[in-house]
Amino acid sequence: MSNARWKNSPPGSHWGEFGPDDQLGRMNLVDAGKVREGVAEVKAGVTFCLSLPLDVPGGMTLNARRMPPRLYATLRDGKSAGAQGYGWSYASEDPSLTDVVCDEVMLMNTQYSTQWDSLAHMGSRFDADGDGEAEIVFYNGFRGDRDIHPAAEDPHAAAPWARFPDPKAAVLGIENLARHGAQGRGVLVDLEHHLGRQRKAVGYDELMRIMQADGVEVEPGDMVCLHTGFADTLLAMNRQPDVKRLHDTGSGLDGNDPKLLNWIVDVRLACLIADNPAVELVEAPKLAQPGGGMKRPRLPLHEHCLFKNGIHLGELWYLTDLARWLRAAGRSRFLLTAPPLRLPGAVGSPATPIATV
Repeated sequence: MSNARWKNSPPGSHWGEFGPDDQLGRMNLVDAGKVREGVAEVKAGVTFCLSLPLDVPGGMTLNARRMPPRLYATLRDGKSAGAQGYGWSYASEDPSLTDVVCDEVMLMNTQYSTQWDSLAHMGSRFDADGDGEAEIVFYNGFRGDRDIHPAAEDPHAAAPWARFPDPKAAVLGIENLARHGAQGRGVLVDLEHHLGRQRKAVGYDELMRIMQADGVEVEPGDMVCLHTGFADTLLAMNRQPDVKRLHDTGSGLDGNDPKLLNWIVDVRLACLIADNPAVELVEAPKLAQPGGGMKRPRLPLHEHCLFKNGIHLGELWYLTDLARWLRAAGRSRFLLTAPPLRLPGAVGSPATPIATV
């Protein structure tokens, strides 16, 4: 399929599936009927919080690029300009007033803990113009040079993290998912029950075996959650992550299995969510010899989902309590309510999803 924005679309992609200017991708399948299907799964009225505390993992050892949240007190203005606005009493300005105010600012990476990836989170170098030169392109042919805007450097930044202020995804930002609602029918696949918490790349054949054993069916528009136990192991470390142990903990999808990638698209699921850091099991890169070797993605499932097919990814969700309840009840489906922050231009967002069973 060609379009004014692209002449070539990537192999295995579905650009233009919901129109050339679509920014929601497969979440378009979560329509009013799908929301009703999700609501119909509410039988016990029990809810599960599917978010880790947003200060977990703890520190920056799990991902040196991502900062944990830090809170700062706001400053007062007016007569009390410059005073700390946390535990601040109005009586300091008017003895007849009894109000005491606490107000704060939060600094954190949008993808530090439980998170959504927007479709702007990952693109690829691809020759969409058909001119023999690869350019930076995102889902539906949106461009890195005119649609997804890196920041200009501030040479006077007060801290290293502030060097590049105000990047912006003018398209495909997380606000599109927030506006849509991110509520529908969730389906849980309990990898941990069958595989334990070993590090293992799960391909199509093994995934189908596990789903068949548990009677799990995925239908178009379902929001698919993969329970590996990783987040539960991480939570038990109490913000002191043991990176070596975590590296050996929990399974993930095999992004190099073409049968699995085809299934993800063909089954028409709306999004993929996992309690591990990347949904797919990230393997160490195998460097090609200089001047040779086929170009390929570092994260093939991310490329397949976010870039090629408009499938949002959720990472580091907490699914263990829900998985155990569903197994005891002989169920795999539930109502999932998981809006990200409506933060225009952001490529990801913290989330506090809720499952209702």
